[in-house]
Amino acid sequence: MAQYRIHLSPNTVGRLLKGLDFRLLINFKTIESGNSKPPDPRKRDEQFRYIKNQRIDFGRRGNPVISVDSKKKELIGNFKNPGQSWQLEPIPVNDHDFHIDAEGRAIPYGIYDDQQNREYMCVATSYETPAFAVDSIVEWWCSVGRECYPEAQELLILADCGRRQRLSVACMEIPAIPAAM
Repeated sequence: MAQYRIHLSPNTVGRLLKGLDFRLLINFKTIESGNSKPPDPRKRDEQFRYIKNQRIDFGRRGNPVISVDSKKKELIGNFKNPGQSWQLEPIPVNDHDFHIDAEGRAIPYGIYDDQQNREYMCVATSYETPAFAVDSIVEWWCSVGRECYPEAQELLILADCGRRQRLSVACMEIPAIPAAM
C-alpha cells in the first residue's frame, strides 16, 4: 500500500485482515524434529495406552502418580526477565545476559502430582544430575507425598527423558524411604 502512497494505521490493517478471516495466532508445535526415524504411531499409541492404564491402576490402589521434568535453567543475577511489577521507577538491569556476569544458575525441577493437581518445585544451583532428581522426589515425598498418600506402597514416576537427558538418567534407583521419615 505504501508504494501507492496509501497510508493505513495498524488498527485499520488489523480490521481489514480480520475481515478476511485472519487472526493473531501463536506457533503450533506439530512438526517432529531431531529424529530421522520417528517411532511408528501405533507403537506410540500403545505406549500411551499402557501409561494411561498404569496411572489408573496406581490411582485406584491409593498410590501416587507424579510427572517429573527439569525446567529452563535461569541465570541468577541482575538480568532482565519478562513480566512487569508495580514500581515508582524501573529497576535497572544488565544490558546483556552474559553467563560470566551471573552469580550462578538456577535449575528448577518440577514434580507434578497428577491426582492432587499440584506442582512441587525444587531448585538447585549445581548441574542437573540424576542425584538431584532423586533428592527432589525424596523431598516431595517427605514434604507432601506421604501426607497425601499415607497408605501408598508404590510410586509411579513419569519422565519424558527428552533430548538433553541421557538414558542413564532415566534409569535411576530411588532409595527406599522409611515410613517414619
